[in-house]
Amino acid sequence: MLFALCSTVEAQQPRKVPRVGIVAGAGNPTEPGSSIKIFRQALQDLGYFEGKNILYEYRFTEGDRDRIPGIVAELINLKVDVLFSTQAIVVRAAKQATKTIPIVMAITPDPVAMGLVESLARPG
Repeated sequence: MLFALCSTVEAQQPRKVPRVGIVAGAGNPTEPGSSIKIFRQALQDLGYFEGKNILYEYRFTEGDRDRIPGIVAELINLKVDVLFSTQAIVVRAAKQATKTIPIVMAITPDPVAMGLVESLARPG
């Protein structure tokens, strides 16, 4: 009878905190540049707060294009959920390195004309 009155208690499964890989040309995590600030603010407006329910992995190329493939590979190995960059060369490297991780870009020129996506309706 005593067991019938006891309810089972299930342990809460820890929620996976999304990790966003951010690649920029220069900067640091506290002053990463205006495009990255806007991106982080947009996520914050959606309820994502750094260190609480989202993690950012920052990497900076420091103007060295030769470092880009290694940086992208490092972020892929960290199993980030999304890659974000404001540089077309980083987006190209990310497209070559992964077909499964979504790539978010903030690039002013036309990404279709640049060959980064097939179309805006179906970027791929």
